[in-house]
Amino acid sequence: MNEFLEFFQSALPSFYRGALITLQLTAVGLGLGFLLGLPAAVLRVYGGKYLRWLAIAYIELFRGTPVLVQLFLVYFGLPDLGMTLSRMTAAYIVLGLNSGAYQAEYFRGAIQAVGGGQMMAARAIGMSRLEAIRHIILPQALRLVIPAWSNEPPSLLKASAIAFLIAVPDLMTQAKTIAAHTYNPIGAYFSVAVIYLVIVFAMNSLSSYMERKARVPGLELEF
Repeated sequence: MNEFLEFFQSALPSFYRGALITLQLTAVGLGLGFLLGLPAAVLRVYGGKYLRWLAIAYIELFRGTPVLVQLFLVYFGLPDLGMTLSRMTAAYIVLGLNSGAYQAEYFRGAIQAVGGGQMMAARAIGMSRLEAIRHIILPQALRLVIPAWSNEPPSLLKASAIAFLIAVPDLMTQAKTIAAHTYNPIGAYFSVAVIYLVIVFAMNSLSSYMERKARVPGLELEF
C-alpha cells in the first residue's frame, strides 16, 4: 500500500494535467451536446415531417454507431476531404455530436412527460406554438429531465477516454506514458481508475444537489 501511495504521489502532477484535459473534453462535449440535443428533441416532438425525420436520422446515427468509429472518421477521414482538424477539435466535435444524440432522447422523454393539455391551454390563450414550447413546455421539461440527464456527464466522462487513441493528453494517455516509463502498468491504470471514480462520485453528488434544488413541492406533471 505504501508503495502504491508513493507511486501515486510521484505521478500526481501528470495525472492532474490529464484530469484537466479529461474534464475539459467532458465539459465541452456536454455543452455542445446540449446545444444540439435540445433542438433535436423539440424537432422530434413538434417538428414537421421532414424536420422530424432529420432529427431522428441524427439521433439514430450517433446512438447506433460506436463513438470510436465516429472519432476515427472525423480525425482520419476528414483530411481526405480537405478538412484537417486538431486532435482536441476532433475530440470535441465527436463527443459533442455523440452526447447530443443521447441528450436529445432524455429531453424528448421529458417534453413528452409534460401533459399535452398544457400545449392546448397555451394555444387557447393566444400563444403561438413556439411561445408555448419556450415559456410553458421547456421550463417544466428541463426540471423533469434532471434525473435522467444526470447519467450523461459520467457516461461522457468515461467515453472521453477514447481520445487517447488520437494522442490527446488526457488521463488515459498520461497513464499509458507513466506505465511505459515506470514499468508499472497496474499502478498507473489503477490510479486512473481511482481518479475516474472520484470524479464520477463528485458528478453524481452535484446531480443529486441539482435535482433537489430544481424540485418544486406540490407540482404535479401529467404523464
